[in-house]
Amino acid sequence: MYCHHIHEWIFMSKESTFESVVNKLTVDQKRFVAEIIGTFIVVVLATGSVVIDSKLDGILGLPFIVFAPFVGVAVGVYLFGKISMAHFNPAVSIGFLITKHITKKQLGLYLLAEIVGALLASFFVSIIIGKEANLGANAPNYSYPLPMIFGVEVLASAFLMAVILIVVYTKGLKGFGGIAIGGIVGLDIFFLAFISGASMNPARSLAPALLSGVWDDLWLYWTATFAGTSIIALIFRKRFE
Repeated sequence: MYCHHIHEWIFMSKESTFESVVNKLTVDQKRFVAEIIGTFIVVVLATGSVVIDSKLDGILGLPFIVFAPFVGVAVGVYLFGKISMAHFNPAVSIGFLITKHITKKQLGLYLLAEIVGALLASFFVSIIIGKEANLGANAPNYSYPLPMIFGVEVLASAFLMAVILIVVYTKGLKGFGGIAIGGIVGLDIFFLAFISGASMNPARSLAPALLSGVWDDLWLYWTATFAGTSIIALIFRKRFE
């Protein structure tokens, strides 16, 4: 009985210490931490699923590669949506700057957190899961014309930003926000990845490319993604101003 009370006291003291540390953080510091952790979860699942499928010679296939990031994004939104608005994506952060949900100063904080989270994720994947498939780096299908590849990546990113802003302007889509945002990520990958790679996320593309040394296609995911989210953000800003 005495031991039980000691364990209970230790658990409660640890919990109170954690809470006291969290409570001391400023709002922006909480956002920073949330974005690092959230981006880490998303990128581990998005890229890790590609590596696992490659290790197993493609047995799991596209459904697994679609489902993993759906889960990662949905979980991240539900965990951190009320803290940081759950960007986990530099192109989404640019969109939120355009819609005036964040300031230019906050943008720097978001971008840094997202890139750090993504790099930590790719490092984790390389150590724990494996280095196959260039650590899950995105790759377009060059059997399609380049303008089409670029346009499809713009479209995929635009769909993502549109769903995110619908969730924001409906204040959570009656609790289905995480499923909706995770769902559009999964659908974009399912229907569009075979053309453009369907990254939708510059950080998700940057980290495995840098760590694997294969960055030939990085230009696509650091241009088309921002174009897609920015177009939608401008439309929403005009609509809701």
